[in-house]
Amino acid sequence: MKTNAVIKQEGIDALITKLGYVDAERCIVLMTSESFDYTKWREQALEEGLNVHQLSRKAMQYSEKI
Repeated sequence: MKTNAVIKQEGIDALITKLGYVDAERCIVLMTSESFDYTKWREQALEEGLNVHQLSRKAMQYSEKI
């Protein structure tokens, strides 16, 4: 079983790989600074079959609504 520290680091590495440093940081800030149910939001995105760019765009649109 992976430790929490390893999971966090792998998650950050995945964000950086897919989004680059700037957008990965933006994604982290968006998820940590807003009060919303990330799990529910992510499940809906998975059901819609979004790729990472579509998911990012949808996240930005969602953050503008709040």
